[in-house]
Amino acid sequence: MQEQQPWQWPNHIWQEKVNHVRAGRTLKPTHWPDGADFAVALSFDSDHESNELRDGGNSFGRMSWGQFGTRVGIPRIEALLSRYQVPASFYVPAVCALLYPEEQIRLSAQGHEIGLHGWIHELNSVLSYEDERMLMLKSADTLEKVLGHRPVGMRTPSWDFSPHTLRIAREMGLLYDSSLMADEHCYELLLDGEPTNVVELPVEWIRDDAVYFMMNRFQAHRPYTPPESVFDIFRRELEYAHQDGGLFQLTMHPHIISPRSRVWILEEIIRLGKSHNAWFATHADIVRWVKEHS
Repeated sequence: MQEQQPWQWPNHIWQEKVNHVRAGRTLKPTHWPDGADFAVALSFDSDHESNELRDGGNSFGRMSWGQFGTRVGIPRIEALLSRYQVPASFYVPAVCALLYPEEQIRLSAQGHEIGLHGWIHELNSVLSYEDERMLMLKSADTLEKVLGHRPVGMRTPSWDFSPHTLRIAREMGLLYDSSLMADEHCYELLLDGEPTNVVELPVEWIRDDAVYFMMNRFQAHRPYTPPESVFDIFRRELEYAHQDGGLFQLTMHPHIISPRSRVWILEEIIRLGKSHNAWFATHADIVRWVKEHS
């Protein structure tokens, strides 16, 4: 029998798809710590060589670009965060944690959060429930072994959220996810209409450096936005969050944001947030706060 097209579905099919993973109540807090006007959540996806490894590991040029992230990017970002005394969240594929365990230990010791980011930056949507669950558990075990404590939050590789992802996150007892985009404030996640006790700290493509600066010479990916324009987008997002008393979340990649002509964007965002009385915190600490004060 020929598979039905979406326009042929009976109502219950599209309703089930829409309601399978859904935003629940908004978790905008009544106030932020120490009288701060709003919150800033800086994050870095430390993909390093994992993007190319996932695709077969045959391009040593692309793996060298990933290696730039650990050789140059992380130390440069680390120094900047230390200078301004700002914590951040780093989402690390387990393979990268095994390649560079000292990096994760050092960042964690400085008060930064290390979160789950898959095993080898795999695409969840092509995995079975069993394979996705196995990789998520193996990744959590690996980070726990490297760090000495288990991560409490995750960001799916490429923000690829499968029909099984939320179920697995709930089974693992994770505090939060940061891969979805239904709001600008944190919100509770519903699975088939039922609260999961997993909080979403939402992302957005316009608050991600990769969409402006990604480069692949064999594909149509080419950097197309000047750094000044990217900063202007991030700045406007931050200033609106300040006016709203809400949350400004930013996703960056060590091999993308850290080159000499771009790293100033991160510094200016930090300076702007501090001048606007922001609370800078890890994603985990922000989620803990909003759960208690919404």
